Amino acid sequence: MAPMPLAAPCMFTDAHLLLSVNFCNGTTLNGFRFPNTAVGWFAYSAEKCPGGAGTPRATTRCSSREGKPEFDLPRRFDCGQTLQDIQRNLSSAADLETLASSAQVLTSRPENLKAEDIIVAADIANTLLLSPNASESVRVAAVATVSQLLNATESSEMEESSTTQGLTVTLDQLALNLSLTSNTSQVVQPNLVVQSAQVPASDTQGVQFTALAGLSGSFVSNRIQLNTNVSKVTEDSGLIDALVHIQFPSGGRQQRSNASLGFVLYQNSRFFPSSIYRRKEASVRVLSASVRGLERSVVPQSVEMHFRPALPRNTFLHDFACVFWDYNLRDWSTQGCSKGNASDNVLRCLCNHTTNFAALWSFRENYKYAEALGVISTVGLSFSLLGLVVTIIHHLKENLQRKSRKQQTQLNSKLSLFCIYLSLTQNLIQNMTQKWTQNLYLEPDCFLLYLLSLQRKSRKQQTQLNSKLSLFCIYLSLLAFIITFLAGVQNPSPQNSSENKPSFQNHIMDSDLHVEPDRGHCTAVAALLHFFLLATFSWNSVYGTQLVLLVRSMQRHLPLYWTPLSIGVGWGVPALVMAVTLAATYRVQNPLDYRQEEFCWLAALDRDKHFSFHKPLFWAFLLPLGLVLIYNTVLLVLTSLTTCRVDPRLTSTKRSSLTRKVLVSFSLAVLLGMSWTLGYFVLVTTGTLHLVFSILFCLCTTTQGLQIFLLFTARTRSFQASMRRSVRYISSASIPFNSNKYELWKKGNESSSSETYREILHQDTSI
Repeated sequence: MAPMPLAAPCMFTDAHLLLSVNFCNGTTLNGFRFPNTAVGWFAYSAEKCPGGAGTPRATTRCSSREGKPEFDLPRRFDCGQTLQDIQRNLSSAADLETLASSAQVLTSRPENLKAEDIIVAADIANTLLLSPNASESVRVAAVATVSQLLNATESSEMEESSTTQGLTVTLDQLALNLSLTSNTSQVVQPNLVVQSAQVPASDTQGVQFTALAGLSGSFVSNRIQLNTNVSKVTEDSGLIDALVHIQFPSGGRQQRSNASLGFVLYQNSRFFPSSIYRRKEASVRVLSASVRGLERSVVPQSVEMHFRPALPRNTFLHDFACVFWDYNLRDWSTQGCSKGNASDNVLRCLCNHTTNFAALWSFRENYKYAEALGVISTVGLSFSLLGLVVTIIHHLKENLQRKSRKQQTQLNSKLSLFCIYLSLTQNLIQNMTQKWTQNLYLEPDCFLLYLLSLQRKSRKQQTQLNSKLSLFCIYLSLLAFIITFLAGVQNPSPQNSSENKPSFQNHIMDSDLHVEPDRGHCTAVAALLHFFLLATFSWNSVYGTQLVLLVRSMQRHLPLYWTPLSIGVGWGVPALVMAVTLAATYRVQNPLDYRQEEFCWLAALDRDKHFSFHKPLFWAFLLPLGLVLIYNTVLLVLTSLTTCRVDPRLTSTKRSSLTRKVLVSFSLAVLLGMSWTLGYFVLVTTGTLHLVFSILFCLCTTTQGLQIFLLFTARTRSFQASMRRSVRYISSASIPFNSNKYELWKKGNESSSSETYREILHQDTSI
């Protein structure tokens, strides 16, 4: 729980507090300024000790005298004193009032306390509470110190756990004896309440201790109630934070004995560290109830507790367990306790014994699932899907046709090579003359030149194949991404909060945050989207790189290792990144470290719905994508500088040539995915600019497939020729027309008819 200032004016906005005048107004005493403070609480001066630690120079308590809240005389603090000094002085006959006040001041900023400071402070408070010479003010100051320690940062040190465990036992003893050893039966501090009561067992059916809720979340004295004669639980006093009802049996020896009752209410479970129940955000209140009779024969019949959990925002209750603290196990236990219902957000528990009780609870996120895709996204992605399908079909068709022509060319080459072999053989046999040497050297020279030409042609064809392979992989990965996105980005198995009910079994949960185990579908979609999108940009970079090598450096051929290298970079690197991300963040029992629940994509936000740099969306997607976009930008600039260079000797076609080159650069920018840079502007802008960049990003990225079709397919001569052939074929389809011819003779007894058919297929049609 976050530390709360002990005297902040904002904590007194509760209407009940204002009406009952249950606080001291801020004032200046002995040169020290003190803020508004609730009755029973301590206030600390605005003046601080030098040194930057923020330790107050004075403290005072708001007390009620004859119904009127007033500050006590302030106590000055020795700024040079430490907790270790106070611990050493406790063994001597020192002034306990001063030591208790000094320990309280030194723990007034619990967020600054280290583990060793907490151990020393807890030991000091324990010693003061157990001291037979301690006055009422010493005990109250010690309780205030304990209340402040509940706000300290949690630690896992065993020594601290042992010290605080002993402190809770001391607080139980204090609660039983407080009304016997002092004039007060109640001590209320912001995070701790100690209530004591002496009740004749013959005059009561049951005792109920109640802490009412307030806006501040801290405990105040006028919201702590004790009813010493109530037969059953009553909840008519207002909104309840915590309640315990101890019912005594009717009849028997118990009625002839007096009962000493003690209640201790902790704001959180800071002093009860559990190895079973891992608490991350839940603030679990612990309520201790102790009963002791003078004859040790007063045994309660049943104990009923009610707790109201403070659920985090945008969450709902998943389950709870009724437990008590077992000092032998040093952990929570459910033995002797059972669960009631959880209506009205109140957790009800029943136990057959008295000790430190709590209701451990777990919550679930109340997710706001993504709605259906907007009109712009759906239409844009649909057109991109159609454009990419047509592009891939045309790409495959052209490659098959060219492959057929290539095979024919290779056959002709082999035939020519065979003819050369045959010619050489004939020349060697027939021309055994003096010129045989000249012919022998002439023919092999021609043969070697032919082999070199074949090798150059083969490397040129391999370069063309690499270019086509890169383009085809870009089309294929982008198409796969769009299909996966449209089909599965919305979570098909949302968690329904309205149907969730706590279980009937009283078992301890392992954590306060419940996450549904993974069902597989949404995680698979997120992994595929991650892979295909990274693969698209990887192939973009491969294509841009080989374009720079061919255009910028004026190379005619790519290296021989380029094909396996491009495949490894295009498909291997995205697969490796996806696999590493899954291995590092995905667990079946908690898939939300890898993906989001609202829709199937990589996790990006923390529990407070803020963008987190530790989530995989940043380091597994945005970071590598940003590096790729920077690299692609460099490739685009280098290619554009080469292609858009204007020859000053060209004048007649200068404008049209420049326009064509600009179009080439724009087409390359679309292919390299430069529109995705708008997404980074969406992340860093707010207001109107954020809206503008969001619209542009949505328009440009969802229509990227359509843009590729228009720029790389629709403009090609082969596609246009194919479309003309298709239109000509459709328009020239064979549709028969029927005509009848009838002849009527004058006599009317005979008639004849004839039919003729013609087809428009034989007519001349043109577009």
